[in-house]
Amino acid sequence: MPVILRYKGYRFLFFSNEGDPTEPLHIHVRKGERVAKFWIEPKICLAESYGFTSGELNECVKVIEKNKELIERCWNEHFGY
Repeated sequence: MPVILRYKGYRFLFFSNEGDPTEPLHIHVRKGERVAKFWIEPKICLAESYGFTSGELNECVKVIEKNKELIERCWNEHFGY
């Protein structure tokens, strides 16, 4: 479960066992007991969320937008694309 980025207590990460075949590019976000999953392509959108407020989810989207290239690069390195 590589953590790609930490921001204000949020952890942006991948799970190494993302299914077979691997799901499309996405990122998981955790903060305490709260969890969310965002699709990155074709555009950033929320896949699922448990416990986050709408304001927190909006903040996550902004962080993902600013770090999209880093997330894509780390995804490709981790999953061998």
